[in-house]
Amino acid sequence: MSADPAELGRRLRERDRLAAAAALNIIEDRSRDGRARAAALLAEVSPAALGEEARAQITGVTGPPGAGKSSLLSALLPLWRAGGRTVAILAVDPSSKRSGGALLGDRVRIDHDPKDGGVLIRSTAAGGRLGGLAVATREAVDALAPAFDVVVVETVGVGQSETDVEEVCDQVAVVVQPASGDVVQFLKAGIMEVPDVLVVTKADLGEAAARAERDLAQALAAVGSHDVPVVVVSSVPPPLGIEELQRALDQGHERLDLPARRVRSRRLSALREFAAERGELAVRALGGRREAERFLAGQDPEADVSALAAALEREAGK
Repeated sequence: MSADPAELGRRLRERDRLAAAAALNIIEDRSRDGRARAAALLAEVSPAALGEEARAQITGVTGPPGAGKSSLLSALLPLWRAGGRTVAILAVDPSSKRSGGALLGDRVRIDHDPKDGGVLIRSTAAGGRLGGLAVATREAVDALAPAFDVVVVETVGVGQSETDVEEVCDQVAVVVQPASGDVVQFLKAGIMEVPDVLVVTKADLGEAAARAERDLAQALAAVGSHDVPVVVVSSVPPPLGIEELQRALDQGHERLDLPARRVRSRRLSALREFAAERGELAVRALGGRREAERFLAGQDPEADVSALAAALEREAGK
């Protein structure tokens, strides 16, 4: 007998982490029946059901392939657990063109104790999505956020089209590797507005890491992002800069107006989903993105992404 989705949602709301795996199975079922079951589950973990926004620290970790994101998470994970925090990591991997499945399997690459009930690591395929996130990633985050203290979304990469993570997460750490062209590519991509924290890996490279730190700090200053920290780390024993990075993430989260950030995130995600489903012509029919955003600003702040996308559908149909 299949699990009752509403009951799973209630268990997650009550911080029963044993319900997480079954809940993610439902969310990843993209059939019509699966969509209905996921909606029932997500209704139980919505801000309206919780009475507030979920208090989890939702952090995106993104950057070019091979930059060291998984190694970084392997070093951060024991720090979070030592502080008594439960952690869920959604590792979004590139998809196989043949099978549609995940190619890299970040769950395997992130070091953790499989017997630790305070840790959940789930690999999911990006499904060819340009934004670097699987279709169900946002819903998975919404389901896990009431049950875990920290929810991490590790994405495929970052580039001009790959900034969806900013809409899903409260804050974003962008990881770059020195002496590999990552820094130059990052600057060329013109996405200096995305990171809340910049992380330069492989501090053991010495001057190359220091040069990357200087270049990124100058680029941030050029666009007026003086308050974005640049943290140089090394996960090679003995690890360097990991505690500083944890502090930067914690301090950034504490400064957030969390309700405002989450409401804006849901509205932008709804507009993105509407545009992906109906096309840019439908957005123009609403008067363009700016008018669509104004319309969404008049909707219930507790409305979820599906409800907001449906409101856009109704408005476009008038």
